[in-house]
Amino acid sequence: MGRLGAQARGLGAALIAAMGLLAPRAWADEPRASCTATLSGRRVVVRPEAHAFLTPELDRLLRLGLAGRLEVELRLLRPRKVWFDEQVDRARLTQVLSFSKDGYLLDGRLLSSGAAALELERTAWTLEDPPEPGESFKVQVSVRLQVVTATSLGKVASWLTQGESAEDERSAVTQNLLLTVAEDLSRHAAGRCDVSRIQ
Repeated sequence: MGRLGAQARGLGAALIAAMGLLAPRAWADEPRASCTATLSGRRVVVRPEAHAFLTPELDRLLRLGLAGRLEVELRLLRPRKVWFDEQVDRARLTQVLSFSKDGYLLDGRLLSSGAAALELERTAWTLEDPPEPGESFKVQVSVRLQVVTATSLGKVASWLTQGESAEDERSAVTQNLLLTVAEDLSRHAAGRCDVSRIQ
């Protein structure tokens, strides 16, 4: 009963802490993902960006010393008129957003414009064959930012209750609740851009 009680107290503390972070939900802007893409010869270069991803709650967590994980997925598409777009290539990358006394850092690089517009890592693909005259391409970008994870919420709960129960001792119900709360502390957006040709 002692272990079960510690788990319940830990879950309760994590939920209380998370609810404090979530209320009030004053979200200024909805997050947006965008990109610019160019084609030169067989080489496609994409520069993705994430806009308005930080809410006051997530900003506060970063300033307290937590790090945000930015998961970016890029897909190079060849549009088709009568069928779904064909996927030509795909890339996934993860970047770390943090805060220091100098400002916001993305993978250790200082962001001069703050965190309002995040210039993400550039991605390049090389087409197998030279594109046909008039052939067009699009890039689909998907960005997800998560500052608090279920694991970190569990650690906060253990710290608040001074519990020493290991992560694998946590019940499935507790894990699912922590995952749900952590999902509420994440932001996601998707967008598309046309690939412009450079002569």
